Order: sequence, then structure tokens, then C-alpha cells
Amino acid sequence: MAVERFSSGGVYEDEVGYSRVVVASGYGGLTGWTAGTTSMVNGTVVHPRDPHGQAVVAFQAALFALERAGFSRSDTVQTRMYVVEVATHADAVGRAHSELFATVRPAATMVGVAALVHADMLVEVEVVAWRSEDGPAA
Repeated sequence: MAVERFSSGGVYEDEVGYSRVVVASGYGGLTGWTAGTTSMVNGTVVHPRDPHGQAVVAFQAALFALERAGFSRSDTVQTRMYVVEVATHADAVGRAHSELFATVRPAATMVGVAALVHADMLVEVEVVAWRSEDGPAA
């Protein structure tokens, strides 16, 4: 099994010691996992009180990172959403997920959490993608 790591150049990657995307080959395909991704852009949380906006930005950033690693949105097989105040924000985050993944329909999990690493963050996401080793990204 071969493993390849991709960085986005984010400030926390070196500080915390992680990769934005890790891709491993095996079982006849390539699997890509994103690190937890939020709506932080250039050190600022965008859409600070908007869970829908944060979810869209976070998913788009995760998908962009996967695209740089050779995957497409249609390769998505699983998503995870970590949501502060989930009882209040679940509908907005779910709507954002549907807007981006309705045609893909990955396995999905939404979990309520007490807090994320920045007080303005309401949503953190992870995306897992898979594609055949023999074929190009769909």
C-alpha cells in the first residue's frame, strides 16, 4: 500500500503536524481522506454566525483539496459534519450538504459537538473519496 500526503499550505498544518489530504492505494483503488476542514480562510473564519455559509465554504475547501489530489466530487463516498449547537444548526448544515452532494449521495454523519477550536466556528467537515486505480477521477 502506497501513501501520499498533500498540503494546502494552511498555517496549522506545520504547527499541528498534519496533512490536508492523505491518499492511500489498496483494494483496487485509491482512497483520499481530508483533515477536518472549516470555513477559515487566510486566518479568518468566514460567515461567523452562518452555519450554512460555513458548511458550504468548508465542503468546497475539502473538495478542492481532494481535486488537487486527483479526485472529483463524484468520487465522494463519505462525509462527516461536526456541528456546534446541532439542534439549532442541523437543518442549515444539512441543506448545504444537499446542495453539494445531492447527486452523489455519500454516506453521511452529522455529530453535535460542544465547541470547535475557534469561537466563531460552527461547522467542521471531513470528506472521504474513492476511485479505481485504473481509471481517471470521474
